[in-house]
Amino acid sequence: MKSCFRFLLGLLLVMLGAGAGAAPNIIFIYSDDHSLQTIGAYNQRLSQFCREQNITPNLDRLAASGGLFRNSFCGNSLCSPSRAAVLTGLHGHSNGVTTLNQPINAGLWTFPESLNAAGYQTAVIGKWHLDQTIPTHTDWWILRGQGEYNDPVFVSKTGTEKRPGYATDVITDMAVDWMQKRDAAKPFFLAIHHKAPHRNWIPPLRYATWLDGVAVPEPATLFDDYANRASPAREQRMTIRDDLSMKTDIKIGPHYATNLLYAARNAEFAAKAPTGDDLTRWKYQMFLKDYLRCIKAVDDGVGRVLDTLKAAGLESNTIVIYSSDQGFYMGEHGWFDKRWIYEESVHMPFIIRWPGVVKPGTRFTEFIQNIDYAPTFADIAGGKIPAGLHGKSFAPVLRGETLPGWRQSVYYHYYDTHPEHNVARHCGVRTPQFTLAHFYDVNEWELFDNAKDPQQLRSVYADPAYAATVQELKIELTRLQKLYGATAGPSAKPAHKKK
Repeated sequence: MKSCFRFLLGLLLVMLGAGAGAAPNIIFIYSDDHSLQTIGAYNQRLSQFCREQNITPNLDRLAASGGLFRNSFCGNSLCSPSRAAVLTGLHGHSNGVTTLNQPINAGLWTFPESLNAAGYQTAVIGKWHLDQTIPTHTDWWILRGQGEYNDPVFVSKTGTEKRPGYATDVITDMAVDWMQKRDAAKPFFLAIHHKAPHRNWIPPLRYATWLDGVAVPEPATLFDDYANRASPAREQRMTIRDDLSMKTDIKIGPHYATNLLYAARNAEFAAKAPTGDDLTRWKYQMFLKDYLRCIKAVDDGVGRVLDTLKAAGLESNTIVIYSSDQGFYMGEHGWFDKRWIYEESVHMPFIIRWPGVVKPGTRFTEFIQNIDYAPTFADIAGGKIPAGLHGKSFAPVLRGETLPGWRQSVYYHYYDTHPEHNVARHCGVRTPQFTLAHFYDVNEWELFDNAKDPQQLRSVYADPAYAATVQELKIELTRLQKLYGATAGPSAKPAHKKK
């Protein structure tokens, strides 16, 4: 009798939670290094190919039933700094995370705190990648360090545990299990953080041969010579030709020759023995296919989450968001990886379904940044947003409101000095038409007119016709640095403390 009563009470609470005016549940699905180019709904370079090959059907379904932002940007295209900005609503110079392996400054507000105070049950499951920083105000099961693609190890409040299986599937399983066992009397916020499609792009066995025999379209700039730009573009070490490892990235060698995932690839390489530009093209195909196979598995997980919500009767009162910590190069300019202020790197996907609020098929053009996520989550949940954040809530934009004075430019600053990719430190500003970058260690500037040169192949910084634009954008860059308390070079400004 008691168990029957508890079941009926739980059912009643679920029904009430789905009613009009109830606080919405929020699911935040966050992948690592997922490019806009490889999402069908974004209509980017590879989007048609993704639709033809059915790579992101569930993400496309999510975008069709909700909306996406065309101008979603990160402030530092690197994993840990982007994640810290999402949590704190602050740029890296204020939250303490400007490169990898840095903790968030002690005492800072993070958005789960406001969600808890607003009555939400919260959890984060999957990749965390914020060394020396433990999640607070939330339940958590996070990958140890960078995480493994197979049989990942999770750390939680109760210890360390290896879980068998493919990481994307395991994380999805854990998320579905948490949803089914959560406290049904409370609204919830669930962060599902995937490792995929981070380097070195190991797909699940079920997609080992998927896309074999299919040619992925090459970018027009695969063999870019980096002319007409500042010297850092030439001095980087992130080309598919020279820097993508045949062993660890492409999986060629004795260790992989008998592996079910890579045996056919090794045999093909031995038979073709490509060299020069042919080798670059072959490496591009192998890299992209592994990357897309990882994306396919992430999309499977998104589909499971959407189906779970529908089966549980939670679909109508649950916001589902998909994003990634930054963009990624799919061979454009001959590159892989991210880090730059350039277009493929600085863009983040942001897809949202909010039933009854975001009209299906909406395409937002407002400029948002990852510093806006934290105040937006708190705003949606009815929680307190502390003063002094760099980000602003764009919840009113989602509701169809016009926000006077909303930003027309975004601030960017890349601080890392690691020689592996050798991307020079730089800061800059991105506006609807232009990208201005300052590589301050070598005191070189670039300006791109993105309307006339969307592939960013020619800097017009020294062109007299753009002299006035250069001055305007330098003034805007200075204004943003003053607004956020940043400096032109590395800085250690005191962090905003929670109030």
